Amino acid sequence: MRRNVLILATCQALAMTGTSMLITASALVGIMLAPSKTLATLPLAVQFVATTCSTIPASLFMAKVGRKMGFTFGQCIGMSGGAIAAYAIYIGSFSLFIGGCALLGIHNAFWQYYRFAAADVATDEFRARAISYVLAGGLVAAFFGPQMAKWTAYLSAATFAVSFASIIGLSFVAVILLQFTRIPTPAYKGIGGGGRPVWEIMRTPTFMVAAMSSTIGYGVMNMLMTSTPLAMTFCGFQFNDTATVIQWHIVGMFLPSFFTGHVIKRFGVVNVIAAGALLQAAAISVSLSGVEFTNFWGGLIALGVGWNFMFIGGTTLLTEAYMPEERAKTQAAHDFMVFGLVAITAFASGVLHEKLGWAAVNLIAAVPVSAAFITAIWYSTRRASRTLS
Repeated sequence: MRRNVLILATCQALAMTGTSMLITASALVGIMLAPSKTLATLPLAVQFVATTCSTIPASLFMAKVGRKMGFTFGQCIGMSGGAIAAYAIYIGSFSLFIGGCALLGIHNAFWQYYRFAAADVATDEFRARAISYVLAGGLVAAFFGPQMAKWTAYLSAATFAVSFASIIGLSFVAVILLQFTRIPTPAYKGIGGGGRPVWEIMRTPTFMVAAMSSTIGYGVMNMLMTSTPLAMTFCGFQFNDTATVIQWHIVGMFLPSFFTGHVIKRFGVVNVIAAGALLQAAAISVSLSGVEFTNFWGGLIALGVGWNFMFIGGTTLLTEAYMPEERAKTQAAHDFMVFGLVAITAFASGVLHEKLGWAAVNLIAAVPVSAAFITAIWYSTRRASRTLS
């Protein structure tokens, strides 16, 4: 169990290194290649759409062939996507760059299940920590992702081409490591699996609160994060300043993972979700208070910690919503909802920032964050009353 967690955490670090580099550079590549600035975040949006559309097939595919083969297949798609995106930048093709990002999105759908793979083989006592430790692998990405973007951005005449090409190497290393995992392949029970129909599971309060926490936490974080490079460029900051802010944002996202599982065990998963929503609200307040470097830096750190609490909290709560035979379809439905909203926010962030500005993007984000906090408090009260009765 612990061996699997260590390998999956390392693979998570490799995947997130590539992703954080993409987040740092994609909108800027979009500005270089897109016919209109309003389309600057379209490649990132397409990437998340591809992730959304692939979450259900990826989960069902792994239910049939096993996690190891599924993860390996996903990494091979990532190598193809990195190669195509790099070539697209080299020849200056916006449409081909979007195609490469689409393949990278499919690749993302597979490695997002690393956290569930760890949870599937963990004991009840260790499950929250297993999820946290795998996501903690992203802390490596906080330092290496934006740093790799800085190192590789100008290594060729085509700016950022080498950055995307480096994803090939990251994915290849992950393929090697994945061969040492020991994750049992469950008995395949067809596309629908066993147990209750997925729509029945999705109507349960536990699933709804878990999905709302993960979806809003991830969606709001993504909208503000993808807008930040555009806002900082508009405010006159240099690329290295933007990369530093994104770097510390990712630290905020993943550093808490070393103790989030313990915090959940100590204070309860729903209370951690509520705390995450409050942290994201604080991030919005900091961002609205000014456009200095410290506002972007401090706001995105708080945004990252809030995401950590809401996403790990939502993932942990989700494991209470299904029986073992319902695992694949429930996880697929959850991630489909998460990355569906992430895709919408990735595209909307560029349009909203261009048309309305940075302050409006933050004010819009405040609405779902408030809803998530209120829902968490309601569910906490509901659970407490049922326990007393």
